[in-house]
Amino acid sequence: MSNPLDTLDNLYAAVVADVLDALGCRQQTLSAEIAALTPVRRVCGRVFTARAEAVDEVPAEPYKLELQAIDTMQADDVLLVDAGHNRQCAFWGELLSMACLTKGVRGVVMSTCSRDLWALNGMNFPVFGIGCTPADSKGRIDVVALGQAVTIDGVTARNGDYLIGDEDGVVIIPQEVADETLKLAREKVSSENTVRDELAAGVPVGEAFAKHGIL
Repeated sequence: MSNPLDTLDNLYAAVVADVLDALGCRQQTLSAEIAALTPVRRVCGRVFTARAEAVDEVPAEPYKLELQAIDTMQADDVLLVDAGHNRQCAFWGELLSMACLTKGVRGVVMSTCSRDLWALNGMNFPVFGIGCTPADSKGRIDVVALGQAVTIDGVTARNGDYLIGDEDGVVIIPQEVADETLKLAREKVSSENTVRDELAAGVPVGEAFAKHGIL
């Protein structure tokens, strides 16, 4: 069987969200608050989860599980961090991105902030989050679990699920429907290309929709 990521690389978030809706998986899109923070505004890969919580003192071993996550991840993973939409500090930065980029990790998506945008802007590594701040995470937020199911904006994700994000936002693809989702999404892209050509040729939009059922 072909690598699902070969297909995902040629899709976009909206068409995947549409297909998941049609399959009855209607709660798979993260909130609009989570968006690309870097010039690289597209990410897709296999989910690797982490959950972080706010702390009010420096832990005995700061960054312990965060570093373990990066050392554990494999090529084609995307780090997905549930941090409760914490805006008090930056969970991510330049050096962590460099470590991930070197081992083939495809990006990070998180419900918290980043920093070091001066450096990230020049790297070929997508960082999606909810904002930026110079404040360090040490003593403010700390990873408490790796590889467990996380729920962000009502979307539950597990290790081995797939993720796609672009300018429109981020969609989680459950592993159990991944093959069907990718097959149908590929077909929908082909149909949308046909509709686009017909509209460019002057076919009325109502006629094109009646014919193809696509808008």
